Amino acid sequence: MGFRTLDAAAVAGRRVLVRADLNVPVREGRITDLSRIERLSPTIRELAGKGARVIVASHFDRPKGKRVPEMSLRPMAAALAEVLGKPVAFAEDCVGPAAEAAVAALADGEVLVLENTRYHAGEEKNDPALAKGLAALADLYVNDAFSAAHRAHASTEGVAHLLPAYAGRLMQAELEALDAALGNPRRPAAAVVGGAKVSTKLDLLGNLLARVDLLVIGGAMANTFLAAQGFGVGASLQEPDLHETARAILAQAQAAGCTILLPVDAVIAAEFRPDPPTETVPVARVPEGTLILDVGPETVAAITARLAGLRTLVWNGPLGAFETPPFDAATVAVARAVAEATAAGRLTSVAGGGDTVSALRHAGVAAQFTYVSSAGGAFLEWMEGKALPGVAALDPGP
Repeated sequence: MGFRTLDAAAVAGRRVLVRADLNVPVREGRITDLSRIERLSPTIRELAGKGARVIVASHFDRPKGKRVPEMSLRPMAAALAEVLGKPVAFAEDCVGPAAEAAVAALADGEVLVLENTRYHAGEEKNDPALAKGLAALADLYVNDAFSAAHRAHASTEGVAHLLPAYAGRLMQAELEALDAALGNPRRPAAAVVGGAKVSTKLDLLGNLLARVDLLVIGGAMANTFLAAQGFGVGASLQEPDLHETARAILAQAQAAGCTILLPVDAVIAAEFRPDPPTETVPVARVPEGTLILDVGPETVAAITARLAGLRTLVWNGPLGAFETPPFDAATVAVARAVAEATAAGRLTSVAGGGDTVSALRHAGVAAQFTYVSSAGGAFLEWMEGKALPGVAALDPGP
């Protein structure tokens, strides 16, 4: 967890290159969610307030090294200005004469957004020349884009080696939350892992076994574990070729002293659609041809009963097909129980991953968790125990 924060940075009158994540959702030319820009704004405000000349760099979408007008960051610059409540300048390129002229025109406390870094093929190739061009614009580098930190790109990793490098406030909050969740958690610690497939979360499961005391497995991936132990799962989604792997994970957990909690009952239906006829059955009695679409109330009770003794919980993946009612019931119930324990000060709760964030918002409790990461792939790779290039490149802290 050694990295320098803005507390250690003297920025007044200096050019500060901030790697942000302005890769916001856009539909028909309109930004549909300002969350990422809003979460970035404290770092921009702090730097500008201290008299820095703030230069914001980001990618957007996948232009693959070409100038695609629909993938310009100009609308994001306008949105940032709206969020900040002050003018934000825009440069037609992220390096070269246009960027240099725009930076030269900045006064202390002003903000500039550079054009899409992925307009240059060298961005995703971590081209040293592009990194050098970005570094030439600034005196300091601040990475506030944890969501892009798992990529060794010119603007996330290359430039960090060419300038004094610091973590922005959003990056700092993310890293501190993840350290509290997995790096140095209060014990007992638990993880909730859901989703569709075991195959996409093998590294995650392997890393968690050595880090938590309790591992709750839900979602369709739980079906693979149940089937591997001889339970019939009807026509439910599962991965027969991973039965042996599932059994090995169970054995590894036992050896590591990690308890795995699997569903003991299930909500089933004959078809997957909103509000079909459903039945709740023990996992030992799932009829042929039916689908397991959520964990049942006994499983929810077993999970929530364990919360009382926990001090840390990290969550990635829903317990059921939460987008389709009534198969959101278990995820909502457990999420609200976690939020209640967090509000009472008994539990540190950290969650992340696209489906997880959506599920917690659906349950109305995202704001009540200790920390909810919007980082997606970077959050998952951190949970897998992988080194993130954008984090590793930051200058070490004291």
